[in-house]
Amino acid sequence: MSASITIVGLGSGNPDRLTMGIVKTLQQASEVYIRTKEHPVMSVLDELKVAMQSFDHIYEARDSFPEVYASIADTLLEKAASGDKGSVIVYAVPGHPMVAESTVQILRERCLHDGIELSILGGESFLDEAFIRLGFDPIEGFQLLDASGLNSSFLQPQLHTVIGQVYDSFTASDVKLALMELYPDDYIVVVGHALGVDGQEQIIKVPVYELDRVEGYGNLSLIYVPRTDEEMLRQRTFARLHEIVGILRSPEGCPWDREQTHESLRKNLIEETYEVIETIDEDDPEHMQEELGDLLLQVMLHSQMEEEVGTFNVFDVIQGLNDKLIFRHPHVFGQNKAEDAEDALQNWEQMKAEEKRRKGIQPEQASVLDGIPRDLPALMKAYKLQKKASKVGFDWDQINDVLLKIEEELAELREAVEKGFDPEEQVAELGDLLFAASNAARFLHTDPEEALSRTNRKFIRRFHFIEDKLRSEGKTVEESTLEEMDEIWQQAKNQV
Repeated sequence: MSASITIVGLGSGNPDRLTMGIVKTLQQASEVYIRTKEHPVMSVLDELKVAMQSFDHIYEARDSFPEVYASIADTLLEKAASGDKGSVIVYAVPGHPMVAESTVQILRERCLHDGIELSILGGESFLDEAFIRLGFDPIEGFQLLDASGLNSSFLQPQLHTVIGQVYDSFTASDVKLALMELYPDDYIVVVGHALGVDGQEQIIKVPVYELDRVEGYGNLSLIYVPRTDEEMLRQRTFARLHEIVGILRSPEGCPWDREQTHESLRKNLIEETYEVIETIDEDDPEHMQEELGDLLLQVMLHSQMEEEVGTFNVFDVIQGLNDKLIFRHPHVFGQNKAEDAEDALQNWEQMKAEEKRRKGIQPEQASVLDGIPRDLPALMKAYKLQKKASKVGFDWDQINDVLLKIEEELAELREAVEKGFDPEEQVAELGDLLFAASNAARFLHTDPEEALSRTNRKFIRRFHFIEDKLRSEGKTVEESTLEEMDEIWQQAKNQV
């Protein structure tokens, strides 16, 4: 048989808030263990002659909080398992046992599994004091977050937000960085130290950017972010974007948006993609931000159309993408290893093949060339076709072989033109030449689309040079001869 475990809460720090029931439980216990003595009620417990042992030494011996909590739970379970039937081991924690107490959650699960009787007596939570001292009503909307695992995606400006377990300035700095992803740097928040404890309480209002400069962080510290309906903050949330697109497509929304279909927006999706690519080529981050937004709108609109008929919504899209990214990166989220980009790509391809098997598709029965989008630009598609074929050995040995092939295709094109072959044959020979040139790009470890884009940009710069030069001479390109323009072109080659 074993002893039972009773968990009691020591409240938020004011000794006057300890209940008589908890005091009696502590005095009558066979053994009393306390998670930490760093708590204002310790002096009162000493006066009441409550004999207790703390787990502070475990904090010093372990490298992380999860290890600390697991070790505390192990110790208490071992004590209970070896204890006498009818004896009670009391475990005392700051605040309320069911609020931000990881050891309690571990004990609840393991006591049930091990057949050890467990009871919990609540104490005043730090939230009780927060509601009073900070003066807000949680019914207006409220969330409690853990500073140690805070992510900006958890934040909801329309809710009162209390961030607990802000143990030190390093943790406060992490909170600051998370808040600054959503809130302005000068947004006013509140730091609370030892709320409700006479002589120790501090309530400090500071802008977000100064959070880690506040002194006095410890076991009884929290950060409070007041709720706000400020439109600017809502505009930075994905939820607001989803809401806006839904409104645009609603009966009360925009007539143009309501009329759109997947087919009517097809060209927009293509155009927006190319506009993003243009900002990449121009190395223009500010313009890129805007164009990425336009591209995201296309994703939102197509997802909204499917949400309206009940097939999927944008959150299904996000889930599918998250699942795919995790599954295809076993070297990041699993046990596989990848020493370099080539290893990572090999893992990706292996997991793609496994995905197909799970869908009932046997990769060995599929074509090597499968998986290339039908409507890719021709040059990009040629590159991808050649790349896939090369993986099974259908390839040239070296780039010189490719260059010889280019010369061969060029000779055939010249012959087709000089001998006046049928236009269709001439076009076919031109296509063969371009296809061979694309192969050369692969051997040079570059993308032919990017290579041609660079040349396009170079041509534009040089032609603008011609136009500017002629304009300075009072001419236009239409009024100039080819010889004049070619002379300026040679100058441009040395300057732009």
